[in-house]
Amino acid sequence: MTEVADQAEQVGAVAAAPTPVEVYAARTSGLRKTYGDTAAVAGIDLAVPRGAVVGVLGPNGSGKTTTIRMLLGLIRPTAGSVELLGHALPDEADRVLPKVGALVEGPGFHPFLSGRENLLRCAAMEPNLASQDIRSAVDEALRRVGLTAAADRRFRGYSLGMKQRLGLAAALLVPRELVVLDEPTNGLDPAGTREIRQIIAELHAVGTTVLVSSHLLAEVEATCTHVAVMHRGTLVAQGGLAELLESGGPHLMISTSDLTAGLDALRDNGISARVEQQALRVDLSEVDAPEVLATLVRADVGVHEARRGRAGLEDLFARLTEEES
Repeated sequence: MTEVADQAEQVGAVAAAPTPVEVYAARTSGLRKTYGDTAAVAGIDLAVPRGAVVGVLGPNGSGKTTTIRMLLGLIRPTAGSVELLGHALPDEADRVLPKVGALVEGPGFHPFLSGRENLLRCAAMEPNLASQDIRSAVDEALRRVGLTAAADRRFRGYSLGMKQRLGLAAALLVPRELVVLDEPTNGLDPAGTREIRQIIAELHAVGTTVLVSSHLLAEVEATCTHVAVMHRGTLVAQGGLAELLESGGPHLMISTSDLTAGLDALRDNGISARVEQQALRVDLSEVDAPEVLATLVRADVGVHEARRGRAGLEDLFARLTEEES
């Protein structure tokens, strides 16, 4: 889309390769938040690489939103530290927050004002937006989230999905170095969800770092480059999505006309395998694919198809959260 090219010029510094000191867009150390005797977040070390799209996953009550609120300086941690775009929070919040767009726990706007009027008020408070550019920035943000036709309707008459769109528009009024979205597809229909996915892809294309909290694992798998999995206030895993999925059990799925002979041949040679979905599933943690296929060929077992598989995000999420239960 044209906005990708337009924004690339405006955020050139963001798209450039980060210096060693600026590898992370957000980082926490020993971050902790307690309410009475309850630890909502129990000492996590979160690292969000610059330019990445990071999905924060976790069951309800796992501490996702509390962590995001501390990252943005909305609440103070009980212990630990937060660094955002190279600046310590909350002490340097005024220097860094204008570079951050956020939609957290649903948008809050004036109910008797229209969507456009609400955005104009938000835009007037943007330190990096010149007065003469406010109206065009608002129009572009409304167009981008698909609210142009409803821009002059009162906010109180908006559906949940429309309210989410307006909140996202406010986060995108100016180019940002970091965009934080807490359940951005809440209340959206499938078409709206696809549009949010497209916006995230556009942000990623121009080098913007995106942090997304979501319970929709399929959406995270489709849009994110990295994931962080939280459970009961702790961080149980974080890293590149591909690497984490690979760690969940690389395997080979082999289609053959003789499952029994194939299974016997593999096990006779010390290769872990089982029958799954009318195919042989072979664990690749201690053997490589060529050796597996060579073993079957030597045993005169015909191989019709072989494809490399890996655990899906749903499997990985279930394994991580169950292990920590």
